[in-house]
Amino acid sequence: LVRWKVCQESSRLLSWQCCASFDNQLISSIIKPLAKDLLLPTPEEERRRHKKKRLVQSPNSYFMDVKCPGCYKITTVFSHAQTVVLCVGCSTVLCQPTGGKARLTEGCSFRRKQH
Repeated sequence: LVRWKVCQESSRLLSWQCCASFDNQLISSIIKPLAKDLLLPTPEEERRRHKKKRLVQSPNSYFMDVKCPGCYKITTVFSHAQTVVLCVGCSTVLCQPTGGKARLTEGCSFRRKQH
């Protein structure tokens, strides 16, 4: 904040000065601590945030190994698959598409692939 010093006789602008002590008091009364830490969000907050608005961008999708409950063969499936995925060995349905993530069939076990 900048204060202007005005000459009383001529009411002209002589110079400006910064009132540091007044400004510090004013600023300390206005500034309040934040309710949450913006630099270190919790993992839960990061997971809920949009994939492009995270501190470090990361996708929501992943690949997974799905084990067929009938023949125990392992098939790699995309988490957001948009088509029905069938088992290579016995042609049973492993997952069905939904609006977002694919829904696994009951009895199928899976593990997330490392990238």
